[in-house]
Amino acid sequence: MGKVLISFGHGYCARALAPHLVARGWTVWGTTRKPEKAAAFEAEGVTPVLWPDGDMTEAFETATHILISAGPDEGGDPVLARLGAQIRELAPRLDWAGYLSTTGVYGDHSGAWVDETTPLTPATRRGRLRVMAEDQWRAIEGLPLHIFRLAGIYGPGRGPFEKVRQGTARRIVKPGQVFSRIHVADIAQVLAASIDRPDPGAAYNVCDNDPAPPQDVIAYAAELLGVPIPPEEPFDDAVMSPMARSFYAESKKVSNRRMCEELGVKLLYPDYRTGLRALLDEAG
Repeated sequence: MGKVLISFGHGYCARALAPHLVARGWTVWGTTRKPEKAAAFEAEGVTPVLWPDGDMTEAFETATHILISAGPDEGGDPVLARLGAQIRELAPRLDWAGYLSTTGVYGDHSGAWVDETTPLTPATRRGRLRVMAEDQWRAIEGLPLHIFRLAGIYGPGRGPFEKVRQGTARRIVKPGQVFSRIHVADIAQVLAASIDRPDPGAAYNVCDNDPAPPQDVIAYAAELLGVPIPPEEPFDDAVMSPMARSFYAESKKVSNRRMCEELGVKLLYPDYRTGLRALLDEAG
């Protein structure tokens, strides 16, 4: 029998993974809340299922792998809230389960390095909810769970270029602030590598080799486009929404050593410079 993946919350990262699996003859089921996405999923070889009211009987009967991308809310993980009983029944029959979390679970480390052994001390609501969701998935008996803590995601259609072109990009400068990033194509290859080398219970930081200040990324994007570099704005004086300001509540460098060594991953885009140059080349 062939391999079958159920992708819960089949979004940006999962859609980057799916072609790798479809090309190998897998069946991929992708859930979505939006009926208008169904045709796009089908064009990518994915069977769409409307969430949460679609019929998932066949998917659950045949699944060998699951991937959870849906974000948690105050009630916890939405997949478990709806389908907890079915997931618990399915768990022992699965070869692999993946949960997409965030490096926000580590909280603020004032620019210091963190790895998978660092205690989880989230400083934001988003990070606290992710820790809760990780714990909920870990508690499922017999589930071959792998947790992927993703850094800031960029890739086709998601990056600094549009804001730079439109003149809305801002270079907010907070001394010592650094973020880690990851190209969506590298997320896809990390997930595929884990599927091929399952290690239930493992957690992986998924990020590139070059944590960098956010203002440097905007400046490089402007250089590539040949437009003026936006002026620096001191963080303390910048007018920002509470959501935007919250992203500056944490500063850390995230180690990807376990990802590279244990999964044998060689990053396609080891830093934001190679990633942004590739995006611009692809866009013509």
